[in-house]
Amino acid sequence: MGRKPQDAAASPRAVAAPGVTPSVSVVIPVHRGGSAFEACLSALAAADPAAREVIVVADGGGADDRRLAAAFGAEVLSTAAPGGPARARNLGARHASGDVVFFVDADVVPEADAVARVAGAFREAPDLAALFGAYDDAPAATNFLSQYKNLLHHYVHVNSREEASTFWGACGAVRREVFLALGGFDERYGRPSIEDIEFGYRLRRAGHRIRLVKELRVKHLKRWTVTSLLRSDIFDRALPWTRLIVRGEPFIDDLNLNRKSRRSVALTFLLLAVLAAAPLLPWLAAAVVPVAAILLWLNRDLYGFFRRRRGGGFAACAVLWHWLYFFYGGLAFGVGLVRYRLLGKRSGSKRVPAA
Repeated sequence: MGRKPQDAAASPRAVAAPGVTPSVSVVIPVHRGGSAFEACLSALAAADPAAREVIVVADGGGADDRRLAAAFGAEVLSTAAPGGPARARNLGARHASGDVVFFVDADVVPEADAVARVAGAFREAPDLAALFGAYDDAPAATNFLSQYKNLLHHYVHVNSREEASTFWGACGAVRREVFLALGGFDERYGRPSIEDIEFGYRLRRAGHRIRLVKELRVKHLKRWTVTSLLRSDIFDRALPWTRLIVRGEPFIDDLNLNRKSRRSVALTFLLLAVLAAAPLLPWLAAAVVPVAAILLWLNRDLYGFFRRRRGGGFAACAVLWHWLYFFYGGLAFGVGLVRYRLLGKRSGSKRVPAA
């Protein structure tokens, strides 16, 4: 069993001297980073201004990752066996000397002003505890699913509220004192999952401010496939997120859990129900077009964004994948409710699922 976070009540208020620029330590967890990791390190080496330090945590102690990090002048830490990014980030944060810990994933390329934007945001808001940014709108991988997934993520972030209700570990920064007082990320998440979302919930419960800085951008280098996308969305996101909700975390009207998304899930299942029942009840077929039209209208801004960025053909395919996303996301939520609320109560298990 991994390390549990501390109680939110133990966290100090995030109050810093106004007008003072905090020092920034970058922490990168990596496991077999390859060329994407090299691009990430290269971008941070060119940052202006540079971070106080770059700390790389080789999750599982990969020799290639350690050699590459050292070649770029980073401080290198390692773990004996892979334990997931939550544990690696915690280790890096404990060794950091900066006022702010800026977490960056090994498969993203920060823009040249990323460190400056992080430091500036905390300087301008002494009561700010944490912030996070967004993917840019030019994903590196050219296949359809990579373009769709990363553009969707970009759109959701840049069209959400700046006063945020959660956190994002791929490009997120937090005052080190607050992070350590809260116990960091929950290390029971043994693979990339929702450890950052869970941490964001604890930050808000402790009364801290989290800001979405839409101008803070990173380019995602990951290439998504059908298998990796479905596994991530269902087993690393939807099911563990449902577990958090079952444990008492609220539905937040923000990011992927906003009211529009929840209504879209309901409409998707209504559309499927109408299609399934139409052969037996032919009069129901008349409802297919209105339900589909409402679903299109509800998400018209996103689909218009897809069309403007990649054309009509891409947008049409993206609509189908987005509706599939509503289907399997809603299905996973239902399965999670049964799994964690009913079966979980019977077993008494409180372990956080890693996948």
